[in-house]
Amino acid sequence: MMNVIDRHESEVRGYVRNFPVVFDRAEGACLYDVEGRRYLDFFAGAGALNYGHNHPRIKTHLLDYIERDGITHGLDLATRAKSEFMQRFHEVILEPRGMDYRLQFPGPTGTNAVEAALKLARKVTGREKIVSFTNAFHGMTLGSLAVTGNAFKRSGAGVTLTLGDTMPFYNYFGDDTDTLEYMDRLLCDNGSGMDKPAAVIVETVQAEGGINVASTEWLQGLEALCRRHDILLIVDDIQAGCGRTGSFFSFEEAGISPDIVCLSKSLSGYGLPLALTLIKPEHDQWEPGEHNGTFRGNNHAFVTATAALGFWENDEFAAEIQRKSRILRDRLEEIARCYPEAFVEVRGRGMMQGLVCRDHDLPRALSEAAFARGLIHETAGPDDEVSKYMPALTISDEELHEGLDLIAGSAEAVLGRAQDGDTLDIAV
Repeated sequence: MMNVIDRHESEVRGYVRNFPVVFDRAEGACLYDVEGRRYLDFFAGAGALNYGHNHPRIKTHLLDYIERDGITHGLDLATRAKSEFMQRFHEVILEPRGMDYRLQFPGPTGTNAVEAALKLARKVTGREKIVSFTNAFHGMTLGSLAVTGNAFKRSGAGVTLTLGDTMPFYNYFGDDTDTLEYMDRLLCDNGSGMDKPAAVIVETVQAEGGINVASTEWLQGLEALCRRHDILLIVDDIQAGCGRTGSFFSFEEAGISPDIVCLSKSLSGYGLPLALTLIKPEHDQWEPGEHNGTFRGNNHAFVTATAALGFWENDEFAAEIQRKSRILRDRLEEIARCYPEAFVEVRGRGMMQGLVCRDHDLPRALSEAAFARGLIHETAGPDDEVSKYMPALTISDEELHEGLDLIAGSAEAVLGRAQDGDTLDIAV
């Protein structure tokens, strides 16, 4: 079966090269290949499987819906599945948080949510430029790439990417430089050459960019800056949202109120494509049909997303995420202390954590060693310098500890018992 993929699939394929087996089924926090071998999944579909694989509660709702011949494809027609999702999202997520947003379904993926946000910001303000940040990642279509920092991803566009200005993210220059003061100075100075932007787009945690975490104070300062200069604030919560950092929205802790929020990945709760652009009512200035797409009405995803909202009816699930995240963080810090010559720090929030490596070849070696032992995880950062760990939020304590043991075993296999001053010999 792998021969078929190698023979027929485009060279652009990526993850299959890192995990070269044929997977057959999945349940909870585990994947199984065609030979029946079990793999613990600390990858979670790049954040699309926060509730694990085939969660029984969500699966039952989907099977019941299909069995009764519920609508699959509906463009933006009114359907029961869509209406029920919107009502539940308002009752469970928005209303308890005092949030007032219109819901736009822009298309099936995260980059669709971002493209809609950028397009709307330009329409609302009449301005063209969008400010993004160093090491940002917002998607693979042209508008999203224009506000993405990764040089390799940007080069794939094949054209000059325009109408974006890149500013330094939180702590980009270290503790001694206030990056918001730098940005504010440029916006205030008529000689800076910086056009007033329509919007600023930001990830509170730059997942693909290296798990760079913005502080609460910096996010609050960014919102204040946007308000002073009459600039819209867009939060891309595609990977950090839906509970990944502990609360449903990653920006809740900072207490900010974005003008536009982009969601996707785990929004459907089941790995089905679904994206959502949340818009403050005063900015919902679309003309009917001005932004559309064939696959806005994925009703199967509406059904599973509605079922997944059951996790958020009270504070218990968020508390469990925080408890498990402390286990994850503590064990990774213990591993980092064992190999001070190999690891710079542990970085992340909630159930998205990473080991920052001194040698940029080390994360890939750790991933290969973990895969050989039955654990799947990915790398992150502009040079893949971070070993990234994102288990399902629903993972059991037993499976979480098992996975952490495999991470520790992989580090020992690759690094040995490195001591201070030792030269690291990276090998799988």
